[in-house]
Amino acid sequence: MLTQLTISNFAIVDRLVIELKPGMTVITGETGAGKSIIFGALGLALGDRADKGVIRSGASKADISAEFDIRDNPEATVWLNENDLGLEDQPETCILRRVVAEDGRSKAYINGFPVTLVNLKTLGEMLIDIHSQHEHQSLLKRETHARLLDEFAGNQSPVAGLRRLVREWQDNNHLIKELSSESEAMIARRELTGYQVTELDELALADGEIEALEQEFRQLNNADDTVTTVQSALNLCCEDEEHNLSHGLGHAIGLMQQLAHPNKTQQAALELLQNAAIQLDEAGVELRRALDQLEINPERLDTINDRLGAIHQMARKHKTEPAQLLQLHQELKAQLDRLQNSDVELEKCRQQDSRLRQQYHELANTLSRSRKKASTHLAKLINGQLKDLGMPDASLVVELTASQKESPSATGAETVEFLVSTNPGQPPKPLIKIASGGELSRISLAIQVITAKTSRTPTLVFDEVDVGIGGNVARSVGKLLRQLGGSAQILCVTHQAQVASQGHNHYYVSKTVSKTASKTASKTVSKTASKTASKTVLKAGSAVDSASAGKAGSARSAETAITELNHEDKIREVARMLGGESDESLAHAEKMVS
Repeated sequence: MLTQLTISNFAIVDRLVIELKPGMTVITGETGAGKSIIFGALGLALGDRADKGVIRSGASKADISAEFDIRDNPEATVWLNENDLGLEDQPETCILRRVVAEDGRSKAYINGFPVTLVNLKTLGEMLIDIHSQHEHQSLLKRETHARLLDEFAGNQSPVAGLRRLVREWQDNNHLIKELSSESEAMIARRELTGYQVTELDELALADGEIEALEQEFRQLNNADDTVTTVQSALNLCCEDEEHNLSHGLGHAIGLMQQLAHPNKTQQAALELLQNAAIQLDEAGVELRRALDQLEINPERLDTINDRLGAIHQMARKHKTEPAQLLQLHQELKAQLDRLQNSDVELEKCRQQDSRLRQQYHELANTLSRSRKKASTHLAKLINGQLKDLGMPDASLVVELTASQKESPSATGAETVEFLVSTNPGQPPKPLIKIASGGELSRISLAIQVITAKTSRTPTLVFDEVDVGIGGNVARSVGKLLRQLGGSAQILCVTHQAQVASQGHNHYYVSKTVSKTASKTASKTVSKTASKTASKTVLKAGSAVDSASAGKAGSARSAETAITELNHEDKIREVARMLGGESDESLAHAEKMVS
């Protein structure tokens, strides 16, 4: 659901913040007070088209952000994760942001990540649905009709299965086309692959061979230096005839042994010298063994060098690393096998095509039967609601039209569309062709009330759904919206007291225009119709009227505020909507609110 809307430098708004709650939220106020600012800004945050005219006079850009709680919206959560746009530290939160610059260009963000406008609109449709005379209206799209019908019928499982089968069929069909195309390019590809496999066959690279060759190369390449070094160490230890450590150590031991009465320190020194002599003898043995193991073989070194050169040259030719040649060899052999056995593979793919088509038709027929049964029931329930909404002559039909496509379709074997007739004897037409915005809003309301328990859209906005109605019909609209607020978040702009009295939450929009000093324009919040408003939750700073800005010492400024009303204030506002705050109106309003 929508939890917070922040608007900066939009229309006449300097900065505005509103925190929203679950249930049915009513927004009322005088005509022209600025109620449209909220939904205009919200539409931008959801991906509506923008131009520089929305920027507040004197500002360089407009900035709107909408924060949503998506804990109960798995579709949006999955989409965010699939597109790497989720917040790791706050997975239950989603923030949409739109910035419009002076040149009319705009930037879109999801959770702080730059995105395309298409991505913003796609996610926005999962989060909120605006029912009004504006273009942001998902019920005008036939894919929405199919989704609502399938959700109403509980067809989520067969619909998901159908999409999976269509993806498999499309992949298999692509492979059939590829195998069936014996073009010059395919022949050239087979010849090239065969040549590459032959090259790698001749190379005959063994598993682990590169590592072994490199190790042996390092040993042979350094053999001369190693022999010289080891021999020098051996000579120094014991094999130099004139000067070696072993001879010198033996002489030192002999001298110490000549002492007549050695003390403890002298005896300890003698023992250390004797131990050193033993260690030196063992070191000489190990050095001789090391010399025996060393091999100086220039012919083998050349052989290894040539082999490694051939391997690296082959790797460069195939633009890969030497360590990847074995894997490449296997992949090319498998590819060549498919190309050489394309007839066999093609037959397998054709058999798979037949199996997938059969499975598709079985599942599509099951889905069609379910849709046909549910469409009649859904239309009956919606038509009942339309009568309660003051449209007794309106009739909705859920039309199922068999698809003319021969290939499997993810939408099933038919298209689904809601058609409506608003007058007797008039043939039903698509929703988009309904001329009256008020009628469209009420039809949308009737559809949403029926499908709310199965719909996945968590927030519904109804912009003046009470246009052209009053009395008992307006009361029915209010009751339906309140009922809908039990299972979804409802935002409703209304001019009808009967509708406003039904809200769980009530906000009042007000605007004042006053003269201020041009250099010190005040930014006080305008008073609402209620003198005891409980809490100001949204505030817009002043915007200078450019037509008056040139006058010396003064200018005109517009200030907008939205105030959350408590119970007493709500009664006063409903009374105002009934015609004034007379004792009779207040009593009637109190009865309606209670």
